[in-house]
Amino acid sequence: MADQVKDKDIIEAKAAPVVIHAQYLKDISFENPNAPHTLRAGKAGPEMDVNINLGAKEIEDDNAKDLYEVTLIMSATAKKDDTTYFLVEIQYGALVSLAGLPEKQHHPMLFIEVPRMMFPFARQILADMTAQGGYPPLLLNPVDFQAMYLDRFADELKSNEEITPKKNGAAV
Repeated sequence: MADQVKDKDIIEAKAAPVVIHAQYLKDISFENPNAPHTLRAGKAGPEMDVNINLGAKEIEDDNAKDLYEVTLIMSATAKKDDTTYFLVEIQYGALVSLAGLPEKQHHPMLFIEVPRMMFPFARQILADMTAQGGYPPLLLNPVDFQAMYLDRFADELKSNEEITPKKNGAAV
């Protein structure tokens, strides 16, 4: 009896408002300027400076409406005193379209939800790069993209201005 599904129990899947057409590395860099000195056993761990930035721009395409590129830029510098252990930066992109989503919702979708979907993939690449550089993998904690968005666009949101991605891009 438990195996029987009634019509009222069927939940139809609705199409998501975001379609991710591609995810890709745009740019990647790892510098290990003081190796092998910084890789010797017994060295104290460095202090980390991690930065995350976002960008979004509309892509002109005659065949696709509401097509955007979202770029997640993550960089980290590991230093101890005046010695740089490593510098790493990745620019991870996604080509997305926002099907049937009202235009006023495009901006928060591009700067909150799409980066939230991209982050685990970019985080893994960053961890792999630091491990391949001879260090423990740099495992970033989850990021609150909504808080970043609210902090960056607080003035526009308070004044009830419409925030839209520009053709040349916008950044957080």
